[in-house]
Amino acid sequence: MLTFVLWLILLLLCWPLALLALVLYPLVWLFLLPFRLLGIAVGGVLQLVWAVVTLPARLLGVRGRA
Repeated sequence: MLTFVLWLILLLLCWPLALLALVLYPLVWLFLLPFRLLGIAVGGVLQLVWAVVTLPARLLGVRGRA
């Protein structure tokens, strides 16, 4: 909702720039999509590595700090 309000303010201040942003937004989203997917994959791999590293401690019943 905040993005929409900011776009409306931009539309009032400089309508050509607002229309350009409206046209370029989907293109930028498509360009950034592979990086978002890569971030999800890297996050999953790091969680898997963390689970493998902490598995022996969890099997022995060691309590962590918290």
